[in-house]
This record gives sequence, structure tokens and C-alpha cells, in this order.
Amino acid sequence: MQLSIIKIGGNIIDDEAKLLAFLDAFAAAPGKKILVHGGGKLATKVAEGLGIRQQLVDGRRITDAETLRVVTMVYAGTINKNIVAQLQARGCAAIGLTGADGNAILSHKRVHPTVDYGFVGDVDQVNTPLLTSLLLQDKTIVFAPITHDGKGQLLNTNADTIAQELARALSTSFEVSLVYSFEKAGVLMDTENDASVIGLLRPAEYEDLKARKVIFAGMIPKLDNAFAALRSGVGRVIIGRAEELSLLLSGKAGTTIQHE
Repeated sequence: MQLSIIKIGGNIIDDEAKLLAFLDAFAAAPGKKILVHGGGKLATKVAEGLGIRQQLVDGRRITDAETLRVVTMVYAGTINKNIVAQLQARGCAAIGLTGADGNAILSHKRVHPTVDYGFVGDVDQVNTPLLTSLLLQDKTIVFAPITHDGKGQLLNTNADTIAQELARALSTSFEVSLVYSFEKAGVLMDTENDASVIGLLRPAEYEDLKARKVIFAGMIPKLDNAFAALRSGVGRVIIGRAEELSLLLSGKAGTTIQHE
């Protein structure tokens, strides 16, 4: 049974017209599906409006107690429920979840040797029976990037990681395609040229392009996650532009990442 797990980047969430067009395509996509969304700039805007200073280390948000309150309100509240409502309007029976709902995703507070990330969670366990049950009831699941530790503590968790962990856990029950949709056309040979998409990427080619610094910086964690997902049973990983979702799912756009 096919399952598409699609991660949508925050930059699409920040643009209402792009988000609505994406949701048109997502609602129309066939088969069982899960949408994992990031937070965009809204959480930062709300935090600044409340006088809560935001701190990032290597692009990751330091989540103190006040920031956790904001991201929970914005990610699990405003953004998640808006997406769910828009999908209902498109005839897609969606249900919005955080990791705390139904004990869907259990995490622990990140331990780092030099940086205190605050209330940031790293995933321990996915409740596969719950999610499988919802999918078999033809529910489309919309995940906000908030998890919990099982002891009453909510945790801010990276949405790319959530998508990967869901794909890994559900690959025992479904044939999973994991899609990272964002603003770029795919993995590019030339970051300045959107026409230079690498259509198919295998492990050996990835290591070569990384060594030659063709692939670098922010794309490396995304690709490392993609290959880790493949090694753990995910069928294929696709990276590409959110506006081309239907083409990504059919393998006609973006970069498809697969085993040898």
C-alpha cells in the first residue's frame, strides 16, 4: 500500500497564495498521505511582538520556556488548524496532530555537549499502530512540529526530522515515498541555476559531489537525512519545488534519491 509523506517548508507557509496552491495539489494527490509542516516566520514575528528575543544556533531555534509557548501556539494552533481547515474545504478528510496527541511521537529533550537548545526534542518513538489506524480510515494526517516526552513536557522538534522518522516507522506497513518540498527545484549542480537539477542521486554520486563541494551547506543535512531514511526502509526520497508537487510525486520533477 502506497503512502506519501510530504514535508512542506516554512517559506511556503509564509506565502498565502503559494500555500493555497500547494494545498490544492496536495488534496488532489492520490493515495494515503501525511503532511508535515514547519513554522515559517510567523513564530518569530509573534515572539518579537511579545518582546521574546529569538536566538538561533546553526539555523536551529533555541527554545526557552517562553519561546516554547509561542511555537506551540503558532505551529500546533494557527498554522496547523488553518491547513486542516483548508484541506477540509478541498474535500480532504484531514486531522491535525502534534506528537502529544494519541502519544503519536515520543521524544527526549536534546542533550548537546556545548549548546543548551532548551525545550528542543529528538525523536525516540513513533506510534505506528495509531497512525496506521488513521490512514486506514482514509484520514490525511497533518503534523505540527511539536512532540512530547511522555512526562507532560512539550518539545519543539525539527520538521524534517519528524518527516524522516514517520517515514522510517511507517515503512514497515506501507510503501513510503518521502517528499521534501521547498523553494528550490531540487538538488542543483549550480545553486544559481534552477535548470541544473540532478534528476537522480545515488549514494556514490552524492559522496563525490559533496567532496567536490558541488553540494554543500544547508543541503547536506537534508540529504544526509534522505539517505538515512533509505537505509531504514523508505522506498524513495524526492526533493523539489513545492509548486510542482504533482510532478514530484510522479517522478517528473525534482531530485529522486534512491539506492544503487
